[in-house]
Amino acid sequence: MDQPGSPAPGSADRRTELAADRTVLAAERTYAAWVRTGFAALASGVGAKKVMGGVLPEWGVLTTGTVLVLFSAFCFVAAIWRELRAGAPPPEPDVRRLPRFLLFAVNGFLVLVCFAALLGVWFGRTTG
Repeated sequence: MDQPGSPAPGSADRRTELAADRTVLAAERTYAAWVRTGFAALASGVGAKKVMGGVLPEWGVLTTGTVLVLFSAFCFVAAIWRELRAGAPPPEPDVRRLPRFLLFAVNGFLVLVCFAALLGVWFGRTTG
């Protein structure tokens, strides 16, 4: 149902507002994709330590785990960067945006988790 004072359905103004809504939702999907990729890289980096322990030399295991965990931290930072640099401001959307402070807090915590995992990769046991 349209809000009072909103453009008539089918008008160019209404289509522009709906495009703004789609832009907000697309930005959220992009954010989610960066975070999902970061989680996958983090799990792979930590798992590489255990899985590749008897297969590769120690330096190979550490390098692989380190690169994957650092890529994970990059993904979490890139998610926020893309959120901040969304491009030209669209018309005011009807869809409410996720609070930016919440995104900063969550991704900041995830970057700290990456650095803790990096310490685990560097100083944890390679073989069981």
